[in-house]
Amino acid sequence: MNSKKNGIIFILFFLICLCSCASRPTVRENRLYAYLTGTSKFFLLPPDRIEQSMDMGQQITASYKGRDFFFDAWVIANESGIEITLLNELGANLGELSCRDGAISFSSPVFPKSLKPEYIAADFQLCFYNASALREALENCGLFFEYTENSRRVIQGKKVIIDIEKTPGSVRLVNHLRGYSYTLEGAF
Repeated sequence: MNSKKNGIIFILFFLICLCSCASRPTVRENRLYAYLTGTSKFFLLPPDRIEQSMDMGQQITASYKGRDFFFDAWVIANESGIEITLLNELGANLGELSCRDGAISFSSPVFPKSLKPEYIAADFQLCFYNASALREALENCGLFFEYTENSRRVIQGKKVIIDIEKTPGSVRLVNHLRGYSYTLEGAF
C-alpha cells in the first residue's frame, strides 16, 4: 500500500512540475544588421535618423584588392528609406538597392550575388546618418565612434577600422579591416 501511495505522490509531483513549466517563446531578431567586425553586429538605424534628405546624382570611385572601379549612382534617401541605383558611364543599370519598411533588397546583373545589401546600407548610414544615433548603435555592438563635423571614425579597442572624411563635395570612406575604400562625389 505504501509503494502504491508513493507512486501516486510521485506521479502527482511529476504532473505538477510538468504543468508548471512555462515556456518562453523564442524571440527572433528581425532587425537588419551588418557585421562591422567579426563579432560586432551593427543594427541598421531607422531611416528617420538621416542627417538630411538627398535626391542626387553621385560619382563613385571604389578601390578593392588593388583594383579601381568607377560608376555613377542616383541616390534618394530620406525619412522613408534609401534607394540607390548604380549606373555605368553610359547609363546602363549596374544594380539597385532598396532599404525601407524594415526590408532590404539588392539586385544586380554585375555585382556578385554574395554581396549583402546590409553592408552597403551600413556604410551609407555611417556616412550620412545622425552622429549621436550612430554613436549609440556602435557602442551597443562594442565599438567606439569618434566624430567631428568633417570626420568620423569607427574604432575597435585602439584600432581604427573605418575612417570617413567629409567635405562639401565629397565623402571618402576607408574600411581598414575589410580592405576597401570609396569616394562619393556630389552636392552634399
